[in-house]
Amino acid sequence: MDKEIEFLHAIKLLQDLNNEELKEFLKICKKMKVAENSVIMSEGEQGDTMYLFQEGTVEVTNALTMKIGKKGFEETEKSMARLSSKYINFFGDMSILSNQPRSATINTLSECILYEIKKDDFDNFCNKFPSVGLKILKQIANVLCERVRKGNQDILKLTTVLSIALSK
Repeated sequence: MDKEIEFLHAIKLLQDLNNEELKEFLKICKKMKVAENSVIMSEGEQGDTMYLFQEGTVEVTNALTMKIGKKGFEETEKSMARLSSKYINFFGDMSILSNQPRSATINTLSECILYEIKKDDFDNFCNKFPSVGLKILKQIANVLCERVRKGNQDILKLTTVLSIALSK
């Protein structure tokens, strides 16, 4: 259990929790091994889980409609990012907050060790330990704000490039 608590301490979402709070949180986590080349979640499916990412590498993809030669338009998967547990230690967090469909597909590129957290379990945890739940929710909000800021910067860059390309 000490190694699990040490792992949880390193996760940004849980950085404000003490050991006792982490032990309680660990009770709602289901540790699992996921084989290489497995789909963890699919874009568009209803999500109700988030994952703490202890070990491995995954690929995040999104479906895009693109013009393919003279054939017209086709839908294809586009790799958006590769995530390593060394740098990113959770994903699927939006499913804990909303009942919206998954925004991306995540496939394993290696065997992964994950801790699965179900939305209902998280909600019950927050009801039972509201001050701890608030700490976690604040961290989730911070991460989502960072993503929105980065997305805004990316859109501005793409708009600038598109404007330059269209002006030629």
